[in-house]
Formats: sequence, C-alpha cells, structure tokens
Amino acid sequence: MQTEMKLTAEQAMEARHSVRKYDPSAVIPQGELNEILRLAASAPSSWNLQHWRFLVVTDPAIKQKLLPIAYNQQQVVDAYATIIILGDLEADKAATVVYDHALAKGIVSQQVRDTMIAQVEGAYKNNPEIARDEAIRNSSYAAMQLMLAAKAKGYDTCPMGGYDRNKLIEALNIPSRYIPTLMLTLGKASVQAHPTDRLGLDQLVIENSF
Repeated sequence: MQTEMKLTAEQAMEARHSVRKYDPSAVIPQGELNEILRLAASAPSSWNLQHWRFLVVTDPAIKQKLLPIAYNQQQVVDAYATIIILGDLEADKAATVVYDHALAKGIVSQQVRDTMIAQVEGAYKNNPEIARDEAIRNSSYAAMQLMLAAKAKGYDTCPMGGYDRNKLIEALNIPSRYIPTLMLTLGKASVQAHPTDRLGLDQLVIENSF
C-alpha cells in the first residue's frame, strides 16, 4: 500500500528531523521512491541547469561497502536507500539542451535562448570557481527538497557529511565530473529522532544591514 501525501509543506518542514536508526525491513515502493526523486528534482537551479544527480544505493552488498566509508554509521545499511547527492561540475554542458528544449516548447524566444546560453558559457569560462560553487549550491537545494518530499510521504532521512569522500568516489566509480555534496539515508525510523532546539529569530535575523 502506498503512503499518501498527507503533510502540508509547513508540516513537513516542522516534522522533519534527522533520523539515524532505521527499520531494515521497511521497503519503499519504487513508485514512491521515484516520486520523491521527481519532487527533489523540481528544485530551483542557476540557469535551470539542474546541477544534481542522485546516486541511489539500495543493493545490500553495496550498502555494506559504504559502511566503513561512512565511518561505520549503521544507518547507511539499515535505511532502505542511501543516496549520494552529486553536484555536476560540468553543468554548463547542459545549457544548449535545456534552452533548445525550452525554445521548442515555446517557453523562451530565440533571443532569450541565445542570451542565456551565452551567459552560462561566459560565467563558466571567466570564473574558475563557479563550477564547484554552483555544483554544491544547487545540488544542496535538491537535497533539502528530497528530505521534505520524503517526510511529506511518511519517510525519514538524515543528511550526512561524515564519510571519506575519496574512498566513496573510488568505491562507487563516481566520474570526476561529479562531486559528492552529501550522503542521505532514506527509510522508516525504528527510533524517532531526538528533539532539537532552534535559535530564535532575534539571533538569526539581521534587518537591512549590520
């Protein structure tokens, strides 16, 4: 039986917490997993280049390979899926495809198409740091959206920065075009996340200028 979308965006944001203990017997139907990924992929991105890729690991043997790479955090094995969020260092190569499709669908004019492609090419050519910055920034949007989509559908997640990036790249044969942004576990909690506190807006918000 599929889990129905039952939370509003506000409810999903408030209900989402980082879960580290998962029910290893819980299965996410492929249709629901695809829908979570589809929603994640609707995130915004610079020039609509969609800098993210989702490396979805559900194979138990491969998850076991990830265990030492993730410093023996059992969640990478027990969660239904461990997802590596990748940022595309060569996202500029997608500009022509993206804007040719938009032109064919009547979403943009020829002039807009040409202008946007020229912007992308100029930005990536003239700023050596932009490829990495944009890969990390934009794939992070998709990662957050994935976590909220999962929660809205009744599943739990945990963003993980604790892993050996070089060993991960080697173990999963990740091409040099992609940079691992973070690791996400996705599944059903066996133990609920512990409560957390948040700083008040009086400590977080700066009005107009420092």
